[in-house]
Amino acid sequence: MTSQPLSKLPKAPVRAGSTQVLTDLAWCGPDSQSPRWGLDQAFEYCEKLAKSHYENFSVTHGWLPLEIRPHFCSIYAYCRWSDDLADELDDPVRSMRLLGWWRGELQKASRGESLHPVFVALHHTMETYSLSIVPFDDLLSAFVQDQSVTSYEDDQQLLDYCTRSANPVGRIILGLARTSSPQAIEWSDSICTGLQIANFCQDVSLDATRGRFYLPKERLDRGRITQSQWGQGSDRAPKVLQEWTEQARAHLSAGAPLAEQGPSWFRRSVRLFVGGGLQILDNIARNRFDVWSQPVEVTKFQKIRLAVRAVLGTPKSSGSKIRA
Repeated sequence: MTSQPLSKLPKAPVRAGSTQVLTDLAWCGPDSQSPRWGLDQAFEYCEKLAKSHYENFSVTHGWLPLEIRPHFCSIYAYCRWSDDLADELDDPVRSMRLLGWWRGELQKASRGESLHPVFVALHHTMETYSLSIVPFDDLLSAFVQDQSVTSYEDDQQLLDYCTRSANPVGRIILGLARTSSPQAIEWSDSICTGLQIANFCQDVSLDATRGRFYLPKERLDRGRITQSQWGQGSDRAPKVLQEWTEQARAHLSAGAPLAEQGPSWFRRSVRLFVGGGLQILDNIARNRFDVWSQPVEVTKFQKIRLAVRAVLGTPKSSGSKIRA
């Protein structure tokens, strides 16, 4: 089958609430015959997918060197597909089947055999930067775990999850920056874990409505509060959340020296992500650790300020005193 321009590829009807990934399953999923993709065409697909989903993409994309941008898009497209297959179907059985198919495509991609546009592009990225398949597969293992594990007993269990759900992304980006010393990996892991926990803190009440509760049970027990009481907005909940945000802040601060490593685009990105995580935590604190009555968001002005600081090299202060 010969290559086709994107405009002529088959389109499935878009149902309410669907994502582009779910729509695209109709013509490049396991039950369809994928057209043959040229490399430029595959990267074009990844770029369009990235720009249509990632609200901060235009910020980070603007300071990436031209030669890195397509590879950044292929990595993002892989993560976007993985995430949507895991979370957007509302059907764990179907999600597991599709994640198994996706893992098979990843294995094919490592050998240059996948016909899926994301993996046509990703294979070239992996070859260009000598990226291991391991972090990509680790990410998938976390998405698979999400289908059956909905709560965590203690910090150790949650941190193990973060080593596969968050840290691999940082390690992949380190590969793009060609900055993969043991110390850089340690700092990157700390930042990614901190960002993950900060997002959990921000979304803990929303996640609970979706049947997932990432706040470890041991933290609830220390705060003398049950999960059901948490959902009712117990007056003990803010203190528990405060301590959890301090754990996230400690991880972000511990990894901050990474912003002095690697090329300029990488240093800016690190400052942006660390600053964004700290901003989430500051906003939660400013809201008196109340994530029930109203959502905690990073405002447009705050995002602009974070981007300016990232470019100028003035990192956001770590804020309140950190406790492990």
